[in-house]
Parts: sequence; C-alpha cells; structure tokens
Amino acid sequence: MWPLLGLGILIIGFALRINPLLVVVAAAFGSGIGAGLTPVAVVAALGKAYNGSRYVTVPWLILPVIGMLERAGLRERARQIVGDMAAATTGRLLLVYMIFRQITSAVGLTAIAGHAQTVRPLLAPMAEAAAERADPAIGRAGRMRVRAMAAATDNIGMFFGEDIFLAVASILLIKGFLESQGIIVTPLQLSVWAIPTAIAALLIHGARLLRMDRRR
Repeated sequence: MWPLLGLGILIIGFALRINPLLVVVAAAFGSGIGAGLTPVAVVAALGKAYNGSRYVTVPWLILPVIGMLERAGLRERARQIVGDMAAATTGRLLLVYMIFRQITSAVGLTAIAGHAQTVRPLLAPMAEAAAERADPAIGRAGRMRVRAMAAATDNIGMFFGEDIFLAVASILLIKGFLESQGIIVTPLQLSVWAIPTAIAALLIHGARLLRMDRRR
C-alpha cells in the first residue's frame, strides 16, 4: 500500500500545478521510501533503471530541458515573437503548424513535436499572443479555447499524418487484423489510402482554424 504513495504525490502535485520535474522526483522518492528503501537506495535504483533501459529513457531527457527553458522565459519569448508579427493570426499560425505536423509524421518523425515539446512551451503561447492582439479584451474562456485548439491541432496533425508512414504501429495493426479476416493487403496499399484521409482532415480542420479568425 505505501509504495502507492508516489501516485498520490503525482495527483496532488499536478492538481496544484507545482513544477512537474519536482513532482515526479518527489513521487519517486515517495514510492521508494514507502517501499522501505532509504533515500540513497532510491537514487541507486533510479540510476540502475536508467542504465538498464537507456534507449527507453533517452526521449524523456527532453522534458527537464523544456522545463529549464520555460523557467528561462521560453514561453514569454515565444509570445513576444508572434506579437511582433502583424500577419500572424491564431488560425494561420495553427494551420501552418498542422501542415508541418502532418508532413513530419508522414515520414515517421512523430516525436519531433508534441504537447510537451512544442504545444505547451511554444505553440499555445504563440496562439494566445495572436489572439490577444486581435482581441485585447479576450477572457479566460477565450484563452482556454485557444489552448485547446492548439492541443487539438497537434493531435489531428499527427494522427492523420502518421498513417501515411509504412512502419507505424497502426498500419501494422490494420494489416494484421485484415489478414485475420482473410483480406491480404500490403502496408504500402494502406499508406496510399491514408493520403486522401489526411488531406480531408487538413481541409476540414484547416477551415475550422481559419474560421477562428473570422469570428473575432
């Protein structure tokens, strides 16, 4: 039961919006101490786990880097850059990001962007800055809508873009399911059929993004 203490620390920490890195480290120590380990043993266990699965943990190294950049003013700088660009509207900015997300996902670069790497520290602040310039009286509901649309744009761009890539897990899953039903298709055929869907998603969600600008 006590090893679950770390889970409680995670929930409370994120609910109170405390620094994520601090919350995760505190949760690790909470679970370790709850399991009967000393603080030194917890650090040793973390180091051993890292050495044993470095290929898994390498992508997570970006998270503390992003946290440090945010602390150094990354979000404020991103807002300032968009604030100086008169042609950058919320809809146009998100549309350009969606095209970038779909293209990179289509060639297998799904981890090149994401909520932690780009949406929270860069895309959402930029979109908010553009919305504030268009409507200085924008309220909390408006800000939340812009943030939600930024997150949704990342999801839609990656979801419909990655299906074009041959080696993505969803293509292999579809191929395996169809084969179990007696339908033989190649991954290339599935990828080709994913292109019209990706184009339709770009047109539909792109129209929604541009409509955000006309509503103001």
